[in-house]
Amino acid sequence: MPKLSLVVPVYKVQGYLPECLDSVLGQDCTDFEIIAVDDCSPDGSGAILDEYAKRDSRIHVIHLTENVGLGRARNAGLEKATGDYVLFLDSDDTLSDGALSAIRDRLDATDNPEILVFDYARTYWDGRVRPNLRADLLKQDGPDVFSLAERPKLLDLLQIVWNKAYRRDFVTRTGLTFPPGYYEDAPWTFCSLISAERIAVLDRVCVRYRQRREGGNILKTVSRKHFDVFDQYQRVFDFLDAHEELAEWRGPLFRKMADHYLTVLERPGRLPQDARAEFFHRASADYRARLPKGFTRPAGGRGHKYGMLERDAYTTMVSALAAVKFRQRVKTRTRTALNRSKRSAMGAFYQSQLRLPLDDNLVLFSAYWSRSVSCNPAAIDAELARLAPHMRRVWAVRAENAAQVPKGVRVVRVGSREYWAALARAKYLVNNVNFADSVVKREGQVHVQTHHGTPLKTMGLDQQRFPASTDMDFEKLLERCDRWDFSISANRFSTVIWERVYPCSYTTLETGYPRNDALVNATSEDVRAARAALGLADGAKAFLYMPTHREYQPGFTPPLDLARIADELGPDVTLLVRGHYFYGSSPHVAELRRTGRIVDVSGHARVEELYLAADALITDYSSAMFDYAVLDRPIISYVPDWDVYSAVRGTYFDLLQEPPGAVATTQAELLRLLASGEYDSRDTTERRDAFRRRFCEFDDGHAAERVVRRVFLGEESLLPIVPFDERPHAPTPAQSLELVERA
Repeated sequence: MPKLSLVVPVYKVQGYLPECLDSVLGQDCTDFEIIAVDDCSPDGSGAILDEYAKRDSRIHVIHLTENVGLGRARNAGLEKATGDYVLFLDSDDTLSDGALSAIRDRLDATDNPEILVFDYARTYWDGRVRPNLRADLLKQDGPDVFSLAERPKLLDLLQIVWNKAYRRDFVTRTGLTFPPGYYEDAPWTFCSLISAERIAVLDRVCVRYRQRREGGNILKTVSRKHFDVFDQYQRVFDFLDAHEELAEWRGPLFRKMADHYLTVLERPGRLPQDARAEFFHRASADYRARLPKGFTRPAGGRGHKYGMLERDAYTTMVSALAAVKFRQRVKTRTRTALNRSKRSAMGAFYQSQLRLPLDDNLVLFSAYWSRSVSCNPAAIDAELARLAPHMRRVWAVRAENAAQVPKGVRVVRVGSREYWAALARAKYLVNNVNFADSVVKREGQVHVQTHHGTPLKTMGLDQQRFPASTDMDFEKLLERCDRWDFSISANRFSTVIWERVYPCSYTTLETGYPRNDALVNATSEDVRAARAALGLADGAKAFLYMPTHREYQPGFTPPLDLARIADELGPDVTLLVRGHYFYGSSPHVAELRRTGRIVDVSGHARVEELYLAADALITDYSSAMFDYAVLDRPIISYVPDWDVYSAVRGTYFDLLQEPPGAVATTQAELLRLLASGEYDSRDTTERRDAFRRRFCEFDDGHAAERVVRRVFLGEESLLPIVPFDERPHAPTPAQSLELVERA
């Protein structure tokens, strides 16, 4: 049996769950088991648990068949625990390094107490860490082991279960279980502390308590479920009634009850407005029914509020809270005035348009900071024209790109009056990046964030760990992301990352990438047309080289001797080179293009056509690899600077260990792979198959249709994903040529 059992209830935490589990599995103490309880989570959390359990036998997964809530999920895990001690860890929190060793050593040093209380710290999205304000209560002064009567101030710690280790035989003997409903920690915490005869403390931060920016916290949820607090304290006092020997705790627990009721009343964002009076009267009834003889109210304003509860003086309480709200309103008005002054910079015209009604049939598209008409927004635009022709489609582009907009679609130049009018009036805004900070999200407007690639490199808040790669204002970033209503995901891997690094209240749509529909559904005619447009001869081999942006390089200097590559490959091979859009035109590439040794396709409007034309892809850290994998054609990773790139920018997996095909770290190695044909072997095909199943899982050719039906036509359920092995395959250039010859 292990020394420690960690019970981890899991519900809608796929963005945080891997970090939680990794923090446990990475501990230097290995004498533990994890009992992970999937509380019928509707996201990918259950699958993540299963993947971890396959890799580590210390993880035991329970999949509940219905959602039972946090308390009963913990009970299910508790029943399966076999360790000497039980700990509870919420699945969006993490353990600090060395936490389990410190807990085990302290348990041994104090001769296995019934409860060990340890410290925690709050962590925030912006990297702030705030210590427990009552950490002083965990100072190891006096005896190592004591009862609560000797240190009653421990009751003033936050009423949580996950900052303690409980001896399992003590839990069984006491009959402790978690009740259903909100505030389920209160009965367990109070009843365990007052029952224990031997308590110890550990003055060390063992848990990092994540303060989620959006969701995951009942304390930020407006609901009548906050009335559950009455049932929880009924359980506390029922426990006292059943244990006369614990009568001394009636006074202290009465005070905890009154404080808790007042907290629920005072904190905004908990009780619905029409339920506040009812809650107060119930709190007052409990107060009077449980008031201990000789009880002394606390001094000052808190004691005054106790008096209002005792008298059931709701009107007086409302007046007191109104005074607080008035002060808050003054602060809010000041902030609003500042915001208005900022918006005045947008111009009176935009403000006037914001006051006009939304146009329910108007859709505004933009892509890559309005640089082009492409990517997922363009694919959604085309499908919208097919399924909802009544919608009026508008593209926001820079003046030099207006010719890219499809015929029949309105064009608005970025910065023009028409542009600001469309931003203000369109019901739907679709983009693969964020709109400018100055754009106002109107009530009723729907923002669709399509993204523009599966991430290998760190994104969003994860970039805070790699300051050399960015000077981003992360608070501003999240304000922009707050405007999203839908986030389009190509795979579960991306879903988990987006939801963690952009922690806002959008809905994730796991549809696949609309831009990849063209790759799944392409015919031999499409392949031949793409090659003909590039002037590629029949039978000629074409390699598409697409390196990505490097923050530590000021311009596009390919890490390849392109002239030598072209010479070595010979006249029957064409090298297509596409630089990252951040770099613009490159004099280096332009010179090689003039010599005729390569074809510069950096300015080609549709990268999907380049994918169809190419026999193989050579890339490094670009998201192109995830899209090109849809075609099931060879991919060569040329990564001579992997150590530098992964250190400066950070990556989500080791490309050297999990590549989509062949890997080369030197130019000589790359030339050998290309010349010998080793880039397309049984081994590279197996790697590519595993890569495709992981990252192309939703790309079945119907992604754009899913988005249009869900977002614009209001269909609640998404079209089912076509099973991976049943999807159509676009022919390779060689296969498309064979089809022509047969015909």
